[in-house]
Amino acid sequence: MTKKLWFQVGVAILLTLVIIRMVVEVQAIFNPFFVILRTVFLPLLIGGVLFYLTRPLVKLLERKKVPRWGSISIVVILLLAVIVGFTSIVGPVLTNQVNALVKNGPVIIKEIESMTDYVLDQRDRLPESMQDSIQDAVGRANEFAVSGGTLLINFFQGLFQGIFMLVLVPFFLIYMLKDHEKLAPFVAKFFKGERKTWIRKTLADIDETLKTYIQGQLLVSFLVGVMLLIGYMIIGLKYPLLLALFGMLTNVIPFLGPYLAVIPAMIIAFTQEPIMALWVALVMLVAQQIESNLITPNVMGKSLDIHPLTVITIILSAGSLAGLWGIILAIPAYAVVKSILRNIYAYREEIRDTANKDV
Repeated sequence: MTKKLWFQVGVAILLTLVIIRMVVEVQAIFNPFFVILRTVFLPLLIGGVLFYLTRPLVKLLERKKVPRWGSISIVVILLLAVIVGFTSIVGPVLTNQVNALVKNGPVIIKEIESMTDYVLDQRDRLPESMQDSIQDAVGRANEFAVSGGTLLINFFQGLFQGIFMLVLVPFFLIYMLKDHEKLAPFVAKFFKGERKTWIRKTLADIDETLKTYIQGQLLVSFLVGVMLLIGYMIIGLKYPLLLALFGMLTNVIPFLGPYLAVIPAMIIAFTQEPIMALWVALVMLVAQQIESNLITPNVMGKSLDIHPLTVITIILSAGSLAGLWGIILAIPAYAVVKSILRNIYAYREEIRDTANKDV
């Protein structure tokens, strides 16, 4: 029975739960480790994303006989040039739109309150169940408004801390580009024979999965942001660059991203002109149809092969457990785990076929 797959998986799950329970019970011992992990998490994550974005260029330069350190230096200089160029070109426009939004904030809030009052005045004409739903929604909105100031302060505190920690990003990026080939041999040296081969193949598959997801998802999000910017400018929506940038960032979140992106755009559209909300919805619909039917299939293909229902379940579960970071990292983490399990299954099937042939 101990050789059965279901038994081994069950034991692995039980051991994992026991370890998690022990870590929770003796959490104080691991506090220094958690502090270090929180400090390096964001720079390491950004460094990893930049690594997968810039590695193709490094390989291209190396094929052109450019030494490794030379190619890394060129990539870092190009990244700095892109950041400086983006800041100098887009920064002033974005700053003006943010300042205008802050300046018009009281007017927008007043318009939202007026619309809310109108809905509340009309609720007596609705069925009782809808009245309760509206009252509950208003109560939640009020709670959100009360906590909005605290959330905003925490956001800016986290932003400044993040900017400080981003000093570590270039160091992670440089050493990833320099030594990334050494990871697989280092891990594989602890194994022998077929297991060593399997470890190297599994690490290669994980690397390919992360590369496909990161490069594809960021390219898709960028193109969606461009489409939203063009659409918002055509219909004359206020703060088009700010809203398009927000849409580009939220599109990194699978499935939920478009719904999050359209909320602030719809609010601005309603306060600007009610009919504008219809045009915003149309722009978002066109952008998402182009993205889902044309861009994503050609950029990412079916490499991850994750069913939409699975994506929704994973995102909702991860959001409940780990908040925003859980939502962002859930799908790539699931893809990595799926790649590992696929290799385990293939390895077991190979062993089984070999044993049958020997018999």
